[in-house]
Amino acid sequence: MGSFRFKLVAWFALLALLPLAVAFYGYDGLAQRSESRRADAALQAELRVAVDGYGKRLDAAGAAAQRLAGEPRVQQALRRGDLGELAAIAAAHPGTILAAGDLGSGTAPPLAAVRSVRVLDDGHPLGSVSVAVPVDNELLGSIGVGLDSGDRLVAVRHGRIVAGGPSQELALPAGRSGQVQVGGVAQRALATSPFADPAGLQLVALTPQQAIDVAARSAEMRLAGILLGSLLVFALVIFLLGRSVVTTLRRLADAADGIADGRLDERVRVRGHDEFAQLGRAFNRMAAQLQQRVSELRTERRRSHEATARFGQALGATHDPTLLVRVVAETVVEATGATGAVVRTRSGEVIEVGVAGQPEMTFPLRFGAHDFGSLVLSGTELDADQVETARALAAQASVALENARLHQIVERQALVDGLTGIANRRSLDVTLKTELARAGRLGHELCLVLCDIDHFKQVNDRHGHLGGDDVLRAFAQTLAETARESDVAGRWGGEEFALVLAGVGVSGGVELAERARRAIARKQVETGNGLVRVTASFGVAACTGGAIVEELIEAADEALYEAKRGGRDQVVGGASIGPVV
Repeated sequence: MGSFRFKLVAWFALLALLPLAVAFYGYDGLAQRSESRRADAALQAELRVAVDGYGKRLDAAGAAAQRLAGEPRVQQALRRGDLGELAAIAAAHPGTILAAGDLGSGTAPPLAAVRSVRVLDDGHPLGSVSVAVPVDNELLGSIGVGLDSGDRLVAVRHGRIVAGGPSQELALPAGRSGQVQVGGVAQRALATSPFADPAGLQLVALTPQQAIDVAARSAEMRLAGILLGSLLVFALVIFLLGRSVVTTLRRLADAADGIADGRLDERVRVRGHDEFAQLGRAFNRMAAQLQQRVSELRTERRRSHEATARFGQALGATHDPTLLVRVVAETVVEATGATGAVVRTRSGEVIEVGVAGQPEMTFPLRFGAHDFGSLVLSGTELDADQVETARALAAQASVALENARLHQIVERQALVDGLTGIANRRSLDVTLKTELARAGRLGHELCLVLCDIDHFKQVNDRHGHLGGDDVLRAFAQTLAETARESDVAGRWGGEEFALVLAGVGVSGGVELAERARRAIARKQVETGNGLVRVTASFGVAACTGGAIVEELIEAADEALYEAKRGGRDQVVGGASIGPVV
């Protein structure tokens, strides 16, 4: 099933078979209808002959009646009313009826057509002479001389066969053929219009339906043979065509495989001038150009690979924008062969590499909505590949500069509280551990001040959370302004804040905390719902080097709770923890 030749033959055969099958199906019904129409035409011809013969028999009967009526013997017998003579004359002429007034001689068959002639004497009627044409098998045989072999003629009166066949019902519209059952055998029948004499009589021509079916099947078999022969010839032609196509395609595939395996000197043998020959020549031209291009690319790739490798290492090794910009300029100059490059940053910084000159080509250093400046190459005419290389390196540099910018943001967010702008809990923890280790080395004290805004929940309830955020920002600003330059102020969590004071004991921490408490109590915070005044409680603890951070935090926390239990808005100095022995 994977052979292209087989698929080609199969598809073309399917395409040919479908219309042929449709045609065969249509011809199947056409053959049946054609045979039926042929049979109907034969029946019509036979009926015309039979009707004509019937008419002639009636005409002959009329002529016989006219002839008898003119014989003197008949006229004299009628004039005298001689029944004996009339009976003798009628016996000599079967089917003849002689009548004189109420007297008459001769009888007519039960079903017959009658032709009568009046006998006159000087214009006075003497009687009548009638000749009957009996409707029987003998009549049908004589008028059906034009019937084909196997066909027959029957007489039907009032929807029932009266001669020529078994007595049975046979209703058939006049002039319309149809299939009927006569004596249990399927027949195709065609009936005449009813005759006037005898009234209601119809002649029906019959032909066996089996003969029509046999002829139709014979035509179908001939068509099926023609169809099968056509398919075989068609399949053979397509097979030969497919073999030719597959051979050409195989040569192309072998040459393509050779090039794919690295044999760039592989070529296709071309014969003729058809479309496949054109394809082979185009393939050979492509292979020659590819061979030349690969040679050029190998040289260019070595140079670009070295420059790009250094560029990638530099981008991944630093988040310093200035160093990144210089690396970008140096790499682009080396990768493109330009004589120089100038980078102008948005901050106004200018970095030059190599020797500037004309012409110049500018590449923006932009990522998303952030513009980091531009890169200007100069000193040589760049081709399309070099321009694309410079553009790609500039795009990578833009991504690296964006990463450096995001890195700085993330570093700041990792250490700064997003709401208040002072150190966050993580930064405070790092500061505590760092300063405690330094205090241990230098023998200094380290003080921790924990503070909490009094009744902060009421602020949120009265002024909303946005008003609460305004209070937190104002509190943090006041705390940062109160602290020394060497101190670290930060948000401990929620409405709790902390001060880390290096080189200060409990007394110094209490003093600084008291200044902060007074400054906070004096400050009015403006919110969207009006001015707010708040107070804060402070707990102070200190330790010397060698202590444990958790103990220092616990001591400051205990002092803070003591301030809250003592009425809030106050500073409580806690323990001074010594080194762990």
